[in-house]
Amino acid sequence: MNGGRALPRIAVLGAGHTGPVIARVAMDAGYQVSIAASGDPERIALITQVLAPGAEPRWAADAAREADIVVLAIPLHRFGEFDPVPVAGKLVVDTMNYWPPIDGVQELFEEPGRGSSEIVAHRLAGSTVVKTLNHIGYHELEEERRPGGAPDRRALGVAGDDPGAVAPVAEFIDRLGYDAVRLGTLAAGRLLEPGGPVFGVPLRRAEFERALRGAPSPSPNR
Repeated sequence: MNGGRALPRIAVLGAGHTGPVIARVAMDAGYQVSIAASGDPERIALITQVLAPGAEPRWAADAAREADIVVLAIPLHRFGEFDPVPVAGKLVVDTMNYWPPIDGVQELFEEPGRGSSEIVAHRLAGSTVVKTLNHIGYHELEEERRPGGAPDRRALGVAGDDPGAVAPVAEFIDRLGYDAVRLGTLAAGRLLEPGGPVFGVPLRRAEFERALRGAPSPSPNR
C-alpha cells in the first residue's frame, strides 16, 4: 500500500533483456507485476521463474487488460507488428530506443521531426504514452537504485504530454529507486534518446536538469 492506496498493477510486455529486469525491480518496489511476450505464456514461464520470480506470465492481451500501467519493452524492430488494440485506453510506458547503428534503419521510425516515442504514440493513438527507462541500461537498472535522499541517487527523465499520466509514472520511477525529472511534453523525450545529453549518462538530479537546460528544447511536430 502507498498512503492507503493500492499501487498500480504493472504489465511488462517483453521478456528479452529489459523486460525481466523491469519486472524484478518493480516487484522489489512493491508492485504486482505480470509479464508477457508475443505468444503463449508457457514459453516464458521458465525465464520468468529464473529472472523475475514472482511475476506472473500472461498472454499479452490479458496482462494489458488487467494492468494500470503497461510497460512496452519489446525489441523496437517488432513494434510494427504490435497490436494497439489491447493497450487502447491504457497508460503505456515506452522504454524502447531507435538506434540505427544497433537496430538498422527502421522506416517506421524515420519520420523527420518526431522522436521515437512520438511515433509510438501516433500508432497507439488510443493509449497515453509516457517515455522513460530508455536512457539507462537494463544491466544498470538494478544496480543503480538508491533510496530517496541518497546523495548519489541517479535521475531519470519522464516525458509525456498528459500530467495526469506522467505523475504515476514519475512515482513508479521514484519507487524503483531513482529521482524522476518530469519533462512537460512527449516531444521533449527526444532529449532522452540516443545522442541526447542524458542518454546512458549517470547524472544526479541537478546535473540531469542542467544537461537538459543546455540542450535545444524540441517542439511538438503535429
